[in-house]
Amino acid sequence: MMLLEAKHISKIFQSGGLLEKGQEKLAVNDVSFQLKAGETLAIVGESGSGKSTVARLVMRLIEASYGEIFWQGQDVTTMSPRQLRQHRHHIQMVFQDPFASLNPRMRIWESVAEGLRVHAAELNNAQRREKVAEMLERCGLSASTMQRYPHQFSGGQRQRIGIARALMVEPKVLVLDEPVSALDVSVQAQILNLLADIQAQMGVAYLFISHDLSVVRHIADRVLVMFQGNVVEEGLAAAVFSNPQHTYTQELLAARPIAHPSERKDVV
Repeated sequence: MMLLEAKHISKIFQSGGLLEKGQEKLAVNDVSFQLKAGETLAIVGESGSGKSTVARLVMRLIEASYGEIFWQGQDVTTMSPRQLRQHRHHIQMVFQDPFASLNPRMRIWESVAEGLRVHAAELNNAQRREKVAEMLERCGLSASTMQRYPHQFSGGQRQRIGIARALMVEPKVLVLDEPVSALDVSVQAQILNLLADIQAQMGVAYLFISHDLSVVRHIADRVLVMFQGNVVEEGLAAAVFSNPQHTYTQELLAARPIAHPSERKDVV
């Protein structure tokens, strides 16, 4: 089933201050893609390629300059604030820096329960706490930690909290913007395994933003490669990794770290 579809979306940013005439920068240019239920689409590219801008456009954290974004056939770009608030029930975001996305003054259970206050207002405080405890356990954290504050957790634990918070309203899509790039390699593997388990259990689809092809290789069903705001290659992950067609994709693959000598045959 088709969940999310972007059609020819573009984003132009204006540089310069309010009192001076700025220049236009085309950050995303005519990007189209589809995301089906239960699959993982990875958008990859170096810093400045436009991949994170696409994530923010999909979430409507910023507005598209051109193009359309559809959620199960409904145009997200024309939704009213009220409609958009309800739409958040279906699509949630996990950010690169979990510490920055958590309120340092709120206990973990309060942060994780925020979505329930909007999308499950009928629940009382005790019911919210029970659901938070269950989700923290599912994400590999003890329910006994939910009275703590963000600074009392490691980076990997905070990212688990961020994932738990995003999952509380049972979305159909998670937009993951560089979710493991700030973590140690061993912790990255744990988070990727967690995401794979959650997808298998809950059927959630992922729009996975990353610059790291070694990460994408282990999680993506399909890959979309961006360079300077443009899509230069897309296809099944296995095909893109085994036989990249675009020079830029070949360069990305050649630059990625090789974990084991047996993988060197895949490098162009």
